[in-house]
Amino acid sequence: MAPISPTSRIWMDGQLVPWTEARIHVLTHGLHYGFAIFEGIRCHKTSRGTAVFRLREHLERFRDSAKIYAMPLRYSPDDLEKAVVDLVRSNGAPEAYIRPIAFTGYGEMGLDPSGSRLDVAIGMWPWGAYLGAAGNERGVRATVSSWTRVDSRSLPPQAKCAANYANGILAKLEAKAAGYDEALLLNTAGLVSEGPGENVFRVRNGVLSTPPASAGILRGVTRDTIVRLAREAGIPFQGTGFTREELFTADELFYTGTAAGVTPIREVDGRPIGTGVYPIARRLQGLYDDAVRGRLPQHEAWLTFVP
Repeated sequence: MAPISPTSRIWMDGQLVPWTEARIHVLTHGLHYGFAIFEGIRCHKTSRGTAVFRLREHLERFRDSAKIYAMPLRYSPDDLEKAVVDLVRSNGAPEAYIRPIAFTGYGEMGLDPSGSRLDVAIGMWPWGAYLGAAGNERGVRATVSSWTRVDSRSLPPQAKCAANYANGILAKLEAKAAGYDEALLLNTAGLVSEGPGENVFRVRNGVLSTPPASAGILRGVTRDTIVRLAREAGIPFQGTGFTREELFTADELFYTGTAAGVTPIREVDGRPIGTGVYPIARRLQGLYDDAVRGRLPQHEAWLTFVP
């Protein structure tokens, strides 16, 4: 994990404030109960300047997460889109990770959040490849976690809620302690769900697949991007789930996510995946990089340029 490098400003409830003044109280409700929703977004350098990738889709998911958790989000996607653009412009960072978050604020304590104000903030900082540049090139080593992905009868996986990520943290810690780079989680039915913070794709006999929403995944914006790019490239795709043993017999496996990009998986539980060559993952890596950097004219609508 890379340390956070401060930028100049953070957006907090309608105000751009200096980085060092973006503070909350230690007794903030959301800190104690994990009652917070967030997004992970990136901006990239393009030939036309800085552009935020699929900003509207991220903010719509942010709104949906708030609705699922009955959070009274008082900012519209238009309000938040303007806030993100203002923040990126203010910080002057052409390449960065952007983190909107809404959380129950200071004032009351207890499991009923209805008396707590819902605060919203947006931060950003430079952040390289989540699983490392070497991982993007060579592929990462993964293990199937003993922890099960949260079930929709316990917590809603479709909401990007802070509480859900305790599940992923446990899986990540277990994987690192065992000498692996990352984890893979199964759902309560024993089917592959996702990584601790990424979606997962499988290639077998030239056919690309990824677990459906019913597998307990978060509907990743990058996941959706890869599915669309694959279809346009003529890569056969099936939105079907797969089992643990089908991880081992894959020709290719890779993670996707805003933080991770497209990262090949070279090994699962000590078993090499395929031949160590990732032709489809590499092709999709290139198409994804072209998309986020404005080199695919047909997908210019995915970009929000920062004037």
